[in-house]
Amino acid sequence: MGLGHFGGGAAVARWLASNGAEVTVTDRADSETLAPALGQLRDAPIARYHLGGHREADFRNLDLLVVNPAVQPGDRFVETARRSGARITTELELFLERCPATVVGVTGSNGKSTTAAMIDTILRAAGRTSWLGGNLGGSLLDRLDAIRPRDCAVLEMSSFQLDRLGPAAHMPHVAVVTSFSPNHLDWHGSLEHYRRAKQRMLFGQSAGDFAVLNTYDAAIAAWAPLARARFAALPSLDALPALRVPGRHNRVNAACAAAAAAALGCSAEVIGRALRRFRGLPQRQEWVATLGGIELYDDSAATTPESTIAAIRSCRRPAWLMVGGHDKGLDHAALTAAIAQRCRGAAFYGAVGERLREQTAAHRGALRITAVETLRGALSWCWRRARPGDAIILSPACSSHDQFRNYRHRSQVFRGLVDGLRKGYND
Repeated sequence: MGLGHFGGGAAVARWLASNGAEVTVTDRADSETLAPALGQLRDAPIARYHLGGHREADFRNLDLLVVNPAVQPGDRFVETARRSGARITTELELFLERCPATVVGVTGSNGKSTTAAMIDTILRAAGRTSWLGGNLGGSLLDRLDAIRPRDCAVLEMSSFQLDRLGPAAHMPHVAVVTSFSPNHLDWHGSLEHYRRAKQRMLFGQSAGDFAVLNTYDAAIAAWAPLARARFAALPSLDALPALRVPGRHNRVNAACAAAAAAALGCSAEVIGRALRRFRGLPQRQEWVATLGGIELYDDSAATTPESTIAAIRSCRRPAWLMVGGHDKGLDHAALTAAIAQRCRGAAFYGAVGERLREQTAAHRGALRITAVETLRGALSWCWRRARPGDAIILSPACSSHDQFRNYRHRSQVFRGLVDGLRKGYND
């Protein structure tokens, strides 16, 4: 249920079909929208596709319902399947049940992708075979035959995925929580529901496991009494090597990664060497181009106010910011204050554009701001005003679903627009 765009739905459908299941794929989206995912199933023996809407009958006579994590709690079709006696599960839970390797789970409102990638980098530097998956690297179900007990599987876990795990789900041997701040309240319904989802790994661990809590975050440090596992202490930020990725937030991510790697037996020397070499992830404060002395950065993965604030604070140039997208029900007061204090200008676009412009305008200062409809309009506005030595940053602070399929699609559109600027500048 819910084929989706990031590969998990296609991977679990293909894996189930290859293991003899009679698989129905159902999604509200049509075949044109789902074309990339359907292409991954071209040779898979899928029994039937029901696209463009769900059918009640599909949920009444089934043994197993694999739910896409984005399907909201209380969905009527899921409840129909539950009442019919079907087991409700997810791609992630099926993998956790069968994975023979040591599992490292990483979650957090911000920083989880970078921290997971850092852990994977350290393990590889230590000569370990590491598999990076989950919300970041995609499904590892179809790699189960290649994964060995001596390997490690590093999984980024979203609140959606954690909330869907059943009471008997297998939990990671090392559970890492990087941060906590309000997010996805449009999905969870309340901050408490979101918090409990983020705490899910801690409840399911045993005394022989490890919990890595970001103790530089007071909200996370307060969760310590909930953990049933041993604590892996974070190193001091001063003890970490110089990093290629900027900002204090990335030093905190590195501290979490170092603690997790140390719990898995990696030496301090290997940890330091790997962290020094880590170059960061795509769409996370990623340099795209320098045109006429103006640097352009892609931070499309910044879907919360806190992640955009981190981008603002780590920028070493006067910044022109592009912010906007779908409203997840979050408080943007701290973000608009940071924009007013630290940026040269900001273009707000999409569904939240005008509201954020009004909030930012309430702050005093010489900040230049506007509200436009599209990302194209936002970039054009910033480009006309930026000067050599400035930076233009796409850091939306919102989800992409008002105008784009996902944050990766938003990144692709932005890079296409930058290519257009590059061509015009060269001409």
